[in-house]
Amino acid sequence: MDYIKLTDYYQQLEKTSKRLEKTYIISQLLKEVKKEDNPEYIINLIRGRVFPTWEQRKIGVSDKIIIKALATSTGISKDKIEKMFAKIGDLGDVAQEITKNKKQTTLHTKKLTCELVYKKIRDLAELEGEGTVNKKVGLMSELLTSASPMEARFVVRTILEQLRIGAAEGTLRDAIVWCFFGDKLKIKYNKEKNEIELSDETKKEYDIFLEKVQHAYDLTNDFAEIFRIIKEEGITGLDKITLKAGKPINVMLFQKVKDLKEAFEVVGTPLALEYKIDGFRLQIHCNNGKITLYTRRLENVTKQFPDVVDAAKQGIKSENYIIDTEVIGIDTKTKKWLPFQNISQRIKRKYNIERTVKEIPVMVNVFDIISYNNESLLDAPFHRRRHIIEKIVKIIPDKIQPIKQIVTDKEDVAEKFYKESLSLGNEGIMAKNLESIYKPGSRVGYGVKIKPILETLDLVIVKAEYGEGKRAGWLSSYTVACWDKKKEKLIEVGKVSTGLKEKEEQGTTFEELTKLLKPLIEKQEGKEVIVKPKIIIEVAYEEIQKSPEYTSGFALRFPRVMRLRVGDKPIKEVNTIEDLEKIYDEQRSRDK
Repeated sequence: MDYIKLTDYYQQLEKTSKRLEKTYIISQLLKEVKKEDNPEYIINLIRGRVFPTWEQRKIGVSDKIIIKALATSTGISKDKIEKMFAKIGDLGDVAQEITKNKKQTTLHTKKLTCELVYKKIRDLAELEGEGTVNKKVGLMSELLTSASPMEARFVVRTILEQLRIGAAEGTLRDAIVWCFFGDKLKIKYNKEKNEIELSDETKKEYDIFLEKVQHAYDLTNDFAEIFRIIKEEGITGLDKITLKAGKPINVMLFQKVKDLKEAFEVVGTPLALEYKIDGFRLQIHCNNGKITLYTRRLENVTKQFPDVVDAAKQGIKSENYIIDTEVIGIDTKTKKWLPFQNISQRIKRKYNIERTVKEIPVMVNVFDIISYNNESLLDAPFHRRRHIIEKIVKIIPDKIQPIKQIVTDKEDVAEKFYKESLSLGNEGIMAKNLESIYKPGSRVGYGVKIKPILETLDLVIVKAEYGEGKRAGWLSSYTVACWDKKKEKLIEVGKVSTGLKEKEEQGTTFEELTKLLKPLIEKQEGKEVIVKPKIIIEVAYEEIQKSPEYTSGFALRFPRVMRLRVGDKPIKEVNTIEDLEKIYDEQRSRDK
């Protein structure tokens, strides 16, 4: 397929925020995939990816390298491109604009196809060693020289993994069903009403097809493979897909409830209660003895955690399994559990791994199992999965163990367990339905998490950054600060970029906050501006962490803007560093 045809569909997808319309557009594109086309190229390009999330290979191209490639391919100076980027906020749009009047010409331009673009972008990840940057610039320049303005726009966005056309997993799933079975089911999309017309007779069959495609995706994380199977074998071909260790699946998520009473109402009784540890989630795969580790985002981190690999080899009595775990750091002196930020640095560490293993050892807490001895346990009840865990996981102190669990139908017993978990410095507890299956995604009734509700903070904005894409032209990321009474100055405590809205009727908007901040700008460098500390916002968060990144020594985990406090209080009455220290000590209390 020619790449220019794909960009036509990109533009259609950009113009609508309606999920059903996006589904219809993608289904029409998929109908154009010919026998000679490799669906891998087209479907992954729709998603703005050239590698599965679980692969360690990364494109590895920054804004600066893209700017250099654009300068090389168009003959326009880097300074001019950087100024345009600061103003427009989207390098894809910059590429489109400057490619219209590019000065460079070459006899070696070639027609871009989806295959060519896909393979060239993948090649960027293979470049390494001396002169890597220049090699990447050369490869990208080759693509951009051959690209039309619109093609250049989307090539750049794809390289930066910022396609932003709204092709979400559910949309692509539905589009595959519409593509192959739309005629059979007589599916009609009514654009004016933005609804699908489907008879009662075919609604059940439609839901079955959706469930089959979703189940296949849960097992493979590969829509291209699903598309190929249906095209060659029909919907029954998906029944042959089996769960295989070594290829990650999406994890099951749990919603938060406000207290134990609500947990019992949602989950039912009796229920299983487990510690909710302040670690990070690892999916551990063992395929005939070969162990691979994946984060909750399905990133391969096997090399970063050789100690986890060793713990799994010693502590799990099986050669084939997929288990779900929470990994916690261990203080080498006190043997107490460490909060998440102490071990988060290990996830992206590529060098000096042996030293890091000694400095920050970790312990594996096994809380679920997805397959065992090549048997899928996705549909097995949780109590059976827990039984298997207890059977095959050998407890090795400070190395590996099943997560601590109790089963109860009494709220007072649950309350005691909850307090016990918090006293150890954990985040809270999990409550799980004993009969629930393992279903990727957030599922009501399968289980919930209970955590203390932390007080919000009033903080002042001291810096901001211009956004990209839909947020271009708006200041959409804010560095916030608290007050240091002793030093009589503001000190930074983190960045927040969520919680605000894009439309006025939804609440406080990025546009509104941008209008308030612009007159306060004192200095600008690239997309970042320093502002006079006048605008106070109320910020919610999940946790306060130690962090050397900010002048306060703390950072907020998952912060979000709750509301503006403009004119509500003077700057010196924002929360203080003492407030943060107090909250941090309370949430980290390890008194038994």
